[in-house]
Amino acid sequence: MDKKQQKNIPSTDWRVYLIGLLVAELACVCVAQNPFPLVRSPGRPAVPPGIEYTHRRIGEKPWSIHILQIQRNPRRYTLTTTLAQDHIFGLQSLPDQIANLPPAANRPVAAVNGDFFVIREDPYQGDPLGLHIWRGQLVSEPKGTCFWIDAMGQPRIGEVESRMQVIFGEGRDLGIDLNQARPDDGAVLYSSALGQSTRTPDGIEYELEPIDPNDLPLKMGHDIETRIMAVLPGGDHPIKNDRLILSLGSKLTGPATQLQAGQTVRLKLDASVDLSGVQVAVGGGPILIQDGQPRKWKGDQPRHPRTAIGFNNDHLFLVVVDGRQEDLSVGMSLPELAQLMKQLGCKEALNLDGGGSSTLWLDGKIMNSPSDGRPRRIANGLVVLESAHPEKTP
Repeated sequence: MDKKQQKNIPSTDWRVYLIGLLVAELACVCVAQNPFPLVRSPGRPAVPPGIEYTHRRIGEKPWSIHILQIQRNPRRYTLTTTLAQDHIFGLQSLPDQIANLPPAANRPVAAVNGDFFVIREDPYQGDPLGLHIWRGQLVSEPKGTCFWIDAMGQPRIGEVESRMQVIFGEGRDLGIDLNQARPDDGAVLYSSALGQSTRTPDGIEYELEPIDPNDLPLKMGHDIETRIMAVLPGGDHPIKNDRLILSLGSKLTGPATQLQAGQTVRLKLDASVDLSGVQVAVGGGPILIQDGQPRKWKGDQPRHPRTAIGFNNDHLFLVVVDGRQEDLSVGMSLPELAQLMKQLGCKEALNLDGGGSSTLWLDGKIMNSPSDGRPRRIANGLVVLESAHPEKTP
């Protein structure tokens, strides 16, 4: 500081000025030691190292776009899914689902809504329309377009086709669905992840006990030997935690309807892609980008609030676009969303449930403007967890 600068500082302010210099020097030292300090300001989220949050406002449309860019570092960040009220029946807002996560060393730092689901009020309200693996447990059938983390820890997006069967004799098998409304001419396997009972209207139901108790909860890629403990005429029977229910519709015919208590049957939990060892999976669709190329659409595409997930070799992206709010954001069409994910650098990207379900949660706050005016009650979500000790994570 030169003499001219000294003369411009009143003598009464010398002490304040020197304290300010000291604080500035200390701040520089702190930033040098920690280049990603967490600074929490009123109304602003704390963003941990390796995560970048951006809110883009584009006035021409207008658009309001919320982007989370997460460093792909499994030592620091992992993903998990949530399930409303810890079972399929019923719905719950994303913040409430996060609050239900079990206490663990890994803390939730960010989240978005997940799959499309049965939203109407009926016995199966809350049923995800596609694959859902929750804490390693298969709770919704492996079908449709899905996002999952494979057994090697790599993110994947693709089409999945269910090949689940019940095998009850030489050359005798029957395709089955999982934890969903059962057609009159079909068969559905129910686990306790569904809820307290099957809620089926009629038919025949077999109570199954796994011969090996370790085969529950259900896991993809496993064959389970079970024994029929009871034949239950009619529908809506209770589901015990250590049992399964195989439900057959009233119009289904054939040998499967003639099974007896004491018989053994084998459940084959298989799909068109290898999901063995998968701990995290959620459905969605359609695919926006595959192998670096955006999908092409024909005709006019409507604009709605949107949620998407994408990734490249270095980062995972969670994106929410507000919509149905003319002064804030009109929403995006699927081609526009695909172009946005391409601009972000995604090599693969998937559309998730949108509309009033679109929600982005960060540091305990809803960052976007849900079109319902509040967070919608939804079926499931996808959560980013931060390790408390990233240097110790294998």
